[in-house]
Amino acid sequence: MIYEITETKNVASLFDKWDETLIWSCLQKIMGKIYANHLTCPTSAMAIIGDFIFFAGKPFAQLVTYKPDWCTQDFIIMIPQNEEWKKMITQLYGNKAKIVSRYATKKEPDIFNQNHLKTIVASLSNEYILHKIDEPFYHMCKSEKWSADLVSQFRDYKEYCKLGLGIIILKDHTIVSGASSYSRYQEGIEIEIDTKKEYRHKGLASICGAQLILDCLKQHLYPSWDAQNEISLSLAKKLGYHYSHTYTAIEIWGY
Repeated sequence: MIYEITETKNVASLFDKWDETLIWSCLQKIMGKIYANHLTCPTSAMAIIGDFIFFAGKPFAQLVTYKPDWCTQDFIIMIPQNEEWKKMITQLYGNKAKIVSRYATKKEPDIFNQNHLKTIVASLSNEYILHKIDEPFYHMCKSEKWSADLVSQFRDYKEYCKLGLGIIILKDHTIVSGASSYSRYQEGIEIEIDTKKEYRHKGLASICGAQLILDCLKQHLYPSWDAQNEISLSLAKKLGYHYSHTYTAIEIWGY
């Protein structure tokens, strides 16, 4: 049997020392859900939030293949706690599984040079407008595939307004780039940055990211950054983050 865990303290030890804000969001019961093989004394658990699942404890096949009814997407990124989980996931999903590398950055609250970030923001050309994600822009972000992840983990604008934080860049009344909270935990957010394809390589992602970090610092929130690829890692370094480590993720297509 697989159980949804509401008393997250029962599974906290399985995720111990995993420095990942998406897991913290689940454990803190702010966003996401946790499932396990036992309600009160679990030995295997998974935290699922957005497009990510984190597997912890003793590898358990039934948990790896479990898909909650509310989870309707056909793509998911599975993060194994160790090689045993990785082996089980790849065996069970076969050619649906693609092993990739992701890049974690260090969580250093006092590392950011605000003058440097303000200089990046000030470099925005006059042809663009920087704007916070309010209700109209929340819906505009959600309406296009490239920008949907800026707000898609929040059920509605009311929840986004309460828990989220975001910046977009406009050109001719159209969103062309944005940085926002992919998720929220008590002490901060996990950053999501996206730019419309034809507007990439113009420095817009750097400007959005810099402004979002500044806004987070004003609110005493930590802007956590997990890099999907080396391009994202390079951008993170430009904004002041330091590389921590490379880790394995498994993309499941046809989940």
